[in-house]
Amino acid sequence: MAPRRAAALRDGDVSLRDHLIAAATRLIGERGTAGLTVRDIARAADVAVGVLYNHFADKEELLALALHEHVRAVERRIGRPAADGTLADNLHAFVTHALAVHVAIMPAFAGLMGQPDVFARFDALPNPMADGRGLHVALADYLRSEQEKGRVAADADLDAVATLVVGACHELVLPRLYRSPASAVEVPPGHVEALVATVLNGIVPR
Repeated sequence: MAPRRAAALRDGDVSLRDHLIAAATRLIGERGTAGLTVRDIARAADVAVGVLYNHFADKEELLALALHEHVRAVERRIGRPAADGTLADNLHAFVTHALAVHVAIMPAFAGLMGQPDVFARFDALPNPMADGRGLHVALADYLRSEQEKGRVAADADLDAVATLVVGACHELVLPRLYRSPASAVEVPPGHVEALVATVLNGIVPR
């Protein structure tokens, strides 16, 4: 008996490979990656399980591609941070955006702990955020443009600033997920403002 053909493909508008990635992406968005099986994906895609192996080397490749698309979908939904205000306003917008992205995507990554092959496949793909640059490079690039305008100190280490800001987002979200993957992560009141003020003012007494 020939494998059933997904209803979504009967008009020929979408390739079966893309349909399978979309089905896996949808499942990741709905329930995360923990315990996600090939059978789950095949059922969501309305195809036989064996069909997946005609289009992907293994489950890890499919999960990596779906995780990549999940991150892109989150960025599309959240939108890009504004960069047309003051330095403080733009940093506030970036940190707010970065935290929202981390809260939305990190549960999927936490659900794949113990599956290094998926992470390796994911890392081999272009960065899914900020037009392939990722949050770190996007922030460093923005700060560099401000530096050229004289609004950031000429001797400021912009890569270090980007590491501190993005690392602060990781620190807020990841430890909580590791302790309780199903728990909601909330940004404490004043957290964004405090981080922006620290970046702008530093810690050395004036």
